[in-house]
Amino acid sequence: MKNNRRSILKKFTVGLAGIFGISSLSASESKTKKIASDLITDQDYPLFSSAVKHGNTLYIAGKGAHFEGDIKDHTDHVLKEIEKALIKNGSSMEKVLKVNVYLADLADYKAMNQVYRGRFGKNPPVRTTVATYGGVPGNSLVEIDCIASLD
Repeated sequence: MKNNRRSILKKFTVGLAGIFGISSLSASESKTKKIASDLITDQDYPLFSSAVKHGNTLYIAGKGAHFEGDIKDHTDHVLKEIEKALIKNGSSMEKVLKVNVYLADLADYKAMNQVYRGRFGKNPPVRTTVATYGGVPGNSLVEIDCIASLD
């Protein structure tokens, strides 16, 4: 009897969702694909995924620059790495919806913007920029992650 009530309630809820244009996908139907990072290949379980596809959305993990250079060098390198990851996973810079920029030093904001400007096309994504307390991991001067459309 309990299962029968659940089945009726589920059908009712799905019907209402359809009326209001709300999709009801179960976890198995959501088509989430995690792409493990190449950075940690010597362990049984990677530390993080380098990208996650969920429906028509692509999430790219933060990219840093781990070499000597100034903020402009690091920003250029990181944006090129972001672009490579987007293309590899079926998107592009023009399809980026949201960007997070993490600076090791807020004094680098203006110089970072000089390199960043125009890299996402004429209609740039929304962006949040913060200065990190204690620096960016791996001694990068900047780390950037993003969310993009796959449409």
